Amino acid sequence: MRGARLRFPASAMPRGNVRAGTLGAQEVGARGGATEARGAALPCAPIMRPQLLNPIFAPVAALDGVGTRLAKALARVAGPRAVDLLWHAPTGLIDRRAAPKVAEAPAGAVATMTVKVYEHHPPARPRQPYRVVCADETGTLILSFFRAHYEYLQRALPPGETRVVSGRVEHIHGAARMTHPDRIAGPEDAARLARVEPVYPLGAGLTARALEKAIAAAVARAPELAEWIAPETAAREGWPAWRDAVRSLHAPESEADLAPEAPARARLAYDEMLANQLALALMRAHMRESAAGRRLRGDGRMRRKALAALPFTLTASQRAAIADIEADLASDRRMLRLLQGDVGSGKTLVALMCLLVAVEAGAQGALLAPTELLARQHYAALAPLAAAAGARVCALTGRDKGKAREALLAGLADGSTDIVVGTHALFQKDVAFRDLAAAVIDEQHRFGVHQRLQMGRKGRAIDTLVMSATPIPRTLTLTAYGDMDVSRLTEKPPGRAPVATAVMPVSRIGEVIGALKRALRAGNRAYWVCPLVEESEAVDLADAQARRAALAERFGGRAGLVHGRMKAAERDAAMRAFAGGDLDILVATTVVEVGVDVPEATVMAVEQAERFGLAQLHQLRGRVGRGDRPSACLLLYRPPLGETARARLNVMRETEDGFRIAEEDLRLRGAGDALGTRQSGLPSFRLADPIAQADLLAAAGDDARSVVRADPVLASPRGRALRALLYLFERDLAAAFLRSG
Repeated sequence: MRGARLRFPASAMPRGNVRAGTLGAQEVGARGGATEARGAALPCAPIMRPQLLNPIFAPVAALDGVGTRLAKALARVAGPRAVDLLWHAPTGLIDRRAAPKVAEAPAGAVATMTVKVYEHHPPARPRQPYRVVCADETGTLILSFFRAHYEYLQRALPPGETRVVSGRVEHIHGAARMTHPDRIAGPEDAARLARVEPVYPLGAGLTARALEKAIAAAVARAPELAEWIAPETAAREGWPAWRDAVRSLHAPESEADLAPEAPARARLAYDEMLANQLALALMRAHMRESAAGRRLRGDGRMRRKALAALPFTLTASQRAAIADIEADLASDRRMLRLLQGDVGSGKTLVALMCLLVAVEAGAQGALLAPTELLARQHYAALAPLAAAAGARVCALTGRDKGKAREALLAGLADGSTDIVVGTHALFQKDVAFRDLAAAVIDEQHRFGVHQRLQMGRKGRAIDTLVMSATPIPRTLTLTAYGDMDVSRLTEKPPGRAPVATAVMPVSRIGEVIGALKRALRAGNRAYWVCPLVEESEAVDLADAQARRAALAERFGGRAGLVHGRMKAAERDAAMRAFAGGDLDILVATTVVEVGVDVPEATVMAVEQAERFGLAQLHQLRGRVGRGDRPSACLLLYRPPLGETARARLNVMRETEDGFRIAEEDLRLRGAGDALGTRQSGLPSFRLADPIAQADLLAAAGDDARSVVRADPVLASPRGRALRALLYLFERDLAAAFLRSG
């Protein structure tokens, strides 16, 4: 829908404050996710938040009793707005309802007791506690305070008066004691103290009491909203209304109220997942219907020639993925498909088949990679096969300048170039195509929605295939890729040698050096990966620079170094030197996870492997075993190993199956960190747990798709309520995808 502004139908236009007229594309997904790049903006209609939501989208400083310093502390822990406090759920509770007599108060338990104050005993020396002697008819209770404010304690606990104190009881030398009572009040406040209090995650500069008061102020601002959950669903699940659920979330009465299946928590988790799934469904509808699809049916001649030039046959999953793509291209709907494949599973070849269909149909294709190194690598892999097929292919990156660049642009504009492989340079205004019909985006989590749309403006009804080398558990695929069809490559092409994985303590590093020496003597190359670039005083990690110096001393000047702080040109030069054989060893941080394809590299040594996640270890191991030579991955750890670290390393030793590793990572680390959530582009959730609540996620996905089919502009009463839900969970940009007719 080139150049058009997407507007709400007048009947469904929400009223309220106007936000910025352009939005970063990240807002279609969860806030804080790594999928979209900030700073880029997508032209759209001004975003109108419903006025009812304004009170909870106010800054936390607007809440009663919140000053500048407290506002900063709240922002660090929960977020800068009142709505962020609503989502800051309690993780435990303190039950103050137990009100025993002093003699009956059990040790270690929280008790609320009514006592008479008798004596104050200031400390004789500075480090001793200030003690207040209290009692009831059954026994004596001693209250202890360290670094006490004497005047405050005299006012709070006046001798001769009755007070209600609440805190954890200890028994020392037969006497009941309470150190720093949580609450001190007059007898008239006993009923207020005898209750259950939520326990929240805290941070520096923030007390539990201050956070609790701020959250209470935010909850008081929660408006009553029209119901967006289908009545039959709410009745079947026994869920409260939204505002009641928010209140209940912050007022747990028992441990059961903290469980994911508790009605209030389950309802709010469903709300968050429904907002996520609805945003994806709206995007999917927009991407497919904002421009009519075009049927691309090649005659197969180029594909047959390219396949005939291969030294191997396709795997079953490659054939299945190609069939999926060919069916998408032949339909009158725009393709938006994710090709998910493990390292070395042959995604690039599948991508070429997609592009050749477009060329056979008389159009052009483009492959977009996030870095120049990856783009050049793809070009080197595709060019011989494209030539065998009779297709003309070029590479276009930021490195191309002057007349060479002008010639490349001319070939794209007049159609003499069939396929271009490039970087972000393809987005530039002077890059024009005669007829771009198919686009492939590699490492798609490093591009934003707005960039996909930018690519879509380079042609007419462009079919899009996005590729990811990060295996994602099936349970989580829906949360990140609900707007796409998914194909998976689950095998490696024949001829790829398995990688032998060994796990050993760092004390055996001498054996590793010896094995490395033998491998290099046989003409192989090796990676050596370290966690940090420089030594850290806080954490004792291997230093990549020091390791490179040690290896260079042992093996001469054949050891190079790459790390994230190097300039891109320097890093690419080192990687090219390694790929070209000028270096035998590449000492690196995890920047080599993706990028370099060196068949001669057969050794991957990872130092302090226990500090890496399964995702990183799997990606690193995938850098070797890319030819027909036997390869090895050596995982060096520093004992003692924790239980989770040991389990991770065992998984690496047992399997090379990226999808099984993904499931194990999910089991070991949970949804928040599984397989590098930030790396893979998975959205983060504040309330929902896609693993523990997988059934709710599936239901939310089904519900969202049925809503968009029946009410694509969300104009019905429930549709208007769902608009508020999108704003509530900040899927604002999804509202811009609503069609206006």
